[in-house]
Amino acid sequence: MTIRFGIDIGGSGIKGAPVDLDKGELAGNRHRIETPQPAKPRPVMEVAAEIAAHHGWEGPVGCAFPAIVQHGVVWSAANVDDDWIGVNGADLLTEIAGCDVELLNDADAAGLAEMRYGAGRGRHGVVMTLTFGTGIGSGMFVDGVLVPNTELGHLELDGVDAEDGAAARLVERDAMELTEWLPRVDRYLRHLERLFSPDLFIFGGGIS
Repeated sequence: MTIRFGIDIGGSGIKGAPVDLDKGELAGNRHRIETPQPAKPRPVMEVAAEIAAHHGWEGPVGCAFPAIVQHGVVWSAANVDDDWIGVNGADLLTEIAGCDVELLNDADAAGLAEMRYGAGRGRHGVVMTLTFGTGIGSGMFVDGVLVPNTELGHLELDGVDAEDGAAARLVERDAMELTEWLPRVDRYLRHLERLFSPDLFIFGGGIS
């Protein structure tokens, strides 16, 4: 059994649990703490370290983060404080928690899980994973290889970010009727089809 600790940093909550990498399942209870506000780098990573410590974890950590991440460095800040931009989040969490840390975009992390354990397993060609929630997260894979940080929820569609017109929050929080929301999602998917010609879409997130 190969166990690692996974942390998911979100705009409203930070969650973590040990994960069985052989099965792709949680190997313990999930622990959640609200995201500090404002969501500045050190307070956020102190909470992430607290969650790992809650489980007595001292080994490697995989941390999903809601931003563009390159080599551990954060380059956008849609749902966290602007102070994150240019910060090496992996190094910061390593400093605070004393663990080896791999930091990556949250939608990429979800996509990697689908490709290893879920509907994308063994699939070739272009596979797109889309998470519909507060925004729209995207992962893209070509013959099983991740194309990182695609951020396709921010494609412009009808003059606005696609996620502003088709995210699940419009149904869950703003009480939009499905009969209005679903055609928006359909238009977004057709736009992605024209751009990338994917062989498979995989959907997840709050709406699933």
